[in-house]
Amino acid sequence: MSELLAAGRRRVRTVWVAAARSADLTELADDATRRGVPVQRVTREELDDLATTEVPQGVVADADPIEPTSVDALLAAPGAFLVALDGVTDPQNLGAIVRAAETAGATGVVLPRHRAARITPAVTKAAAGAIEYLPIATAAGIPAVIIQAGRADVWTIGLDADGDVTIDELAVADRPLMLVFGAEGRGLSRLARERCDVVARIPMHGHVASLNVGAAAAIACATVARLRTASL
Repeated sequence: MSELLAAGRRRVRTVWVAAARSADLTELADDATRRGVPVQRVTREELDDLATTEVPQGVVADADPIEPTSVDALLAAPGAFLVALDGVTDPQNLGAIVRAAETAGATGVVLPRHRAARITPAVTKAAAGAIEYLPIATAAGIPAVIIQAGRADVWTIGLDADGDVTIDELAVADRPLMLVFGAEGRGLSRLARERCDVVARIPMHGHVASLNVGAAAAIACATVARLRTASL
């Protein structure tokens, strides 16, 4: 909620705060008031009725929806560092990936319009404020976006356990690029994998042979960010 107010990208019409509130919620309410946002005190039961997610943590806001950007705009941005999700369906995973991408300095996220998680209040909550800063575009399908990226001179790197190189050996990390992650369970679709310029893997040193997509995205985004910083 504090990032929603601080980012200032969306109009906030009302903030509701539970009457039995903590010092943090009092500070949040005061911040909203300073920004000219009406604040209403309600009971915990009333707040639960207003909320569209479980456990609203004492505060709910009525704000404009997030405005999507275009894939073309993301690909054309200088120093593009994008994340594309090829069918991630779990809202918690999507929120975690958005958070990991934003903290790594990614410049945008691309989501498919069908058979995938959408930006919902649950995703927004899981992203912990990152969604207020990271541009998001939707497309008919990620394989088509990979072709589009190639035409825009943006490298595409698919993440797969059987990748040809490890993510920390990525020679193109300092160039405009897009990391492509597959769906939970099945991973990258065949078409997306075939169309990526590079297929990379995350080195595994323990007994467990795989990571969920949220953890994989966090590691891959952080590794690319480190490689890009080292190249400066």
